[in-house]
Amino acid sequence: MNSAILNTDVQDFILENIDKPIHEIVLKGSPFKDVSVQELATQISVKKKCKNKLETWFNTPNIYYPNKMNIEQSSSEKTALFKSNLVNGKNMIDLTGGFGVDDYFFSKQFDHVDHCEINETLSTIASHNYKALKCENIKVHSGDGITVLRNQTTKYDLIYVDPSRRNNEKGKVFLLEDCLPVIPKHLDFLLEKSDRILLKVSPLLDIIGALRELKFVSEIHVVAVQNEVKELLFLIKKDWTKKVRISAINISRSSTQKFSFQLNDPAQASFSKPLRYLYEPNAALLKAGAYNHLSAHFKLSKLHKNSHLFTAESLIDFPGRSFEIEHIMNYNKKEIKKLIPGNKANITTRNFKETVLQIRKKTGILDGGELFLFFTTDLNEKQIVLLCKKV
Repeated sequence: MNSAILNTDVQDFILENIDKPIHEIVLKGSPFKDVSVQELATQISVKKKCKNKLETWFNTPNIYYPNKMNIEQSSSEKTALFKSNLVNGKNMIDLTGGFGVDDYFFSKQFDHVDHCEINETLSTIASHNYKALKCENIKVHSGDGITVLRNQTTKYDLIYVDPSRRNNEKGKVFLLEDCLPVIPKHLDFLLEKSDRILLKVSPLLDIIGALRELKFVSEIHVVAVQNEVKELLFLIKKDWTKKVRISAINISRSSTQKFSFQLNDPAQASFSKPLRYLYEPNAALLKAGAYNHLSAHFKLSKLHKNSHLFTAESLIDFPGRSFEIEHIMNYNKKEIKKLIPGNKANITTRNFKETVLQIRKKTGILDGGELFLFFTTDLNEKQIVLLCKKV
């Protein structure tokens, strides 16, 4: 951490150039002898990334920014705020504190927060930023969180941990044993230090696989922002023997959609041909696997056991997208194109033999417009196309 970056003239320079292209700044070089142009470029580009994701940090003077990857891996303010409202108490410890966004919001719910970070530079940055944010009830520990915890005599009201993947292979559905720290290995020790553990993991994690690796899970929260799943949260309560409750949350600009159900509770789905309205669950619901529960709760029919699209004659308030079906047709290129003015439509596939890219290539339909085409399979195993308008 280069403390010269916090000098007033450097901070003024960063603010003045926040909207300028980075390559222009790099070409001009640094006007400061103690701050390189690369350091300036990093501070400007990363601060700009925080404008929408971390507004509090962006709007607070003298914040020191780490590298781009640390910000990408950090929680957003929306998800951090959601997490903080799940728990409260006297004291807690975060074993993998990182840039410190989650702990800033946890500090509003706990009297004292211990922030542990194994990366010494990132730990120093978090410590500085907490002072800039006037957050006085967080103590920063530089070192491995498990080691720090072993040296504490405190019994905590909560242990929070966000394990990192051992490798960066994208798209891999991984297990907790593929992450560091390996929570299943340390779980008994953690439960000696606290009766509650909140575990945050990547949305790529297999929920059922994680339940096999863990014990005493009381709640699972699938958290999406703008219909993109950002994280999975497992709340572990010592000696919990009751059923696991799953909540699917989708946080949008104007509202938050939430649907909860008990894992393994029997729920019977009904099936139907397409009716007047079509309902597409949000991404959190799809990740949570709430299909039969949605059908039973909202009295909707599924088009097919594997399509995860729902239909009804009536319009309801549904946690996802709602459409009015205008035409039901076979997958026929000529028939489809006759009904698409301007040759533009939004295409979605659910349980269909071809991808969106293949369909666009075959039909020549461009992306965009007000019409929506759903390519799916009905309850008679027939490939169909639904022409819809969004409600």
